[in-house]
Amino acid sequence: MTRQDYIEIILDLYNNPHHKGKLDDPDILVNGGNPGCGDVVTIFAKLDENDRVTDATFDGQGCTISMAAASLVMDKIIGKTISEIDAMDYNELIEELGREVVQSRIRCATLAFDTIKAGAREYPSHKATGKKLVSPIILSETFRGDDLG
Repeated sequence: MTRQDYIEIILDLYNNPHHKGKLDDPDILVNGGNPGCGDVVTIFAKLDENDRVTDATFDGQGCTISMAAASLVMDKIIGKTISEIDAMDYNELIEELGREVVQSRIRCATLAFDTIKAGAREYPSHKATGKKLVSPIILSETFRGDDLG
């Protein structure tokens, strides 16, 4: 695909987001932010008895890339278990958004991904105590562009 094709995909996801909104009574609710750009995202997820995501949505404000990526991330996590989400790799997301298009905005492109992965790591300890993960998490770690292969 051409650079323009990727830009059109990003613009379509931004203008027509998938799974945007809030879920009532989520099992996971996590917040993430990118202070460098001002992007903020909240991810809501409902899980079944096997810790598989049955529904996921996002809400937030940010640049075109961060909001388009959040839409794509929701598509990717529905149907996956918490452990599958934790094992997911950034590169597939970056390739679908167009590496050349987002390489200078990696933190924006991976904000929702970082946020749900933080939730996936925290959820098992909350579940073990019989609690849902609804305490907002603000990410302290960021993904650096030089980590991409």
